[in-house]
Amino acid sequence: VGALSFVGAGAMLGEDVRLYPRVVVREGVRIGDRVTVHSGAVLGADGFGYAFDGRAHRKIPQVGGLRIEDDVEIGANSAIDRATLGETVVRRGTKIDNLVQIGHNCDVGEDVILVSQVGIAGSSRIGNRAMLAGQVGVADHVTIGPGAILTAKAGVPSDVPGGEVWSGIPSRPTGEQKRIW
Repeated sequence: VGALSFVGAGAMLGEDVRLYPRVVVREGVRIGDRVTVHSGAVLGADGFGYAFDGRAHRKIPQVGGLRIEDDVEIGANSAIDRATLGETVVRRGTKIDNLVQIGHNCDVGEDVILVSQVGIAGSSRIGNRAMLAGQVGVADHVTIGPGAILTAKAGVPSDVPGGEVWSGIPSRPTGEQKRIW
């Protein structure tokens, strides 16, 4: 555990976990074995949940958990939110670059690659071995199928089938996007 890192009450760290300086692991977060977390990452902060009551935005309590499975690497200054209810999950072998945001209640599959500045909104699902290139933005409640590839800066408002390559804003199959360009 590096200098100035914080591990909250009830958090569980597996074997061979490496937290570089200034990592925050909030209360109740569970981290598996052989996980590396680079400086500035925040794991288990509240998800961005508010409800408008006609006068003001009222905070929805974020009382769920966060589970990071084995062999995951999390880049510097990344943030992975705890769930509103239930659990946010990052599955085995996933690699997360610097400056990535994963919203509340997301489920990120095994061996996923998330490149710098990817943003995944709440309750989205990323299939095993999917790859999201730099600055991809995924809307809430979207499913990215296993093995899908999203090219740099893709804006993803809807589900992407497994094994396909999508590009653009809004994203669509890359062949179609190239014809439009």
